[in-house]
Amino acid sequence: MSDTHFGFETVDEQVKARRVRGVFDSVASKYDVMNDLMSMGLHRAWKAYTVAVADLREGDRVLDLAGGTGDLARAFAKKVGPRGLVVHTDINEAMLRQGRARLEDEGTMLPTTLCDAEQLPFRSQSFRVVTVAFGLRNMTHKDRALAEMNRVLVPGGRLLVLEFSKVAPPLEKAYDWYSFKVLPQLGKLVAGDADSYRYLAESIRMHPGPAELKAMMKRAGFGHVDVHPLTAGVVALHVGIKC
Repeated sequence: MSDTHFGFETVDEQVKARRVRGVFDSVASKYDVMNDLMSMGLHRAWKAYTVAVADLREGDRVLDLAGGTGDLARAFAKKVGPRGLVVHTDINEAMLRQGRARLEDEGTMLPTTLCDAEQLPFRSQSFRVVTVAFGLRNMTHKDRALAEMNRVLVPGGRLLVLEFSKVAPPLEKAYDWYSFKVLPQLGKLVAGDADSYRYLAESIRMHPGPAELKAMMKRAGFGHVDVHPLTAGVVALHVGIKC
């Protein structure tokens, strides 16, 4: 077996998969509340920007990977209309249940399926847009996942990767203090789980920076990749166009 990273730890790949699953099993019920608290509501603006950049048309087909509690899937469904299709997926069953229940409560009925982004169960050239928000950093083989995302896109289709990134240097010390001191305590108080939010902070530091991720997307077959830093680099939206 090969080793990989789980936060700052070096672990076996299978161990990482199991522990990442444990993180999201633990936080699923409080995921939305914690997103609002730890980002001070900014995650809503980041996702709204992603929806705008997706530039969806009525009738489009969209694949939402690591879709969690369904924020993006719900917004995409409104854009593509009844003639379009949005497939809401996640590799974690607890997160998928939360998302499905939330979508159904709001009257949005979408196909929802367990899905490993490294082995997508969809035909090649099936979607015009593929999105993954705050999920790529948890994937063990990011290069394999990006290649799969490219495969299922039609020529000229676009991939949108919304992910934590590299904060602007003047804010690094304050951001580290918040990430490693405040965030785990917030997780303990609200979700009863400090360790999962400590892993979140560590996984952000281990994730490729904007230039490296852009290069990975190009190697996966995206001929043009734009990087949109948001909130002083706390997050970035990478937009790749399939050749």
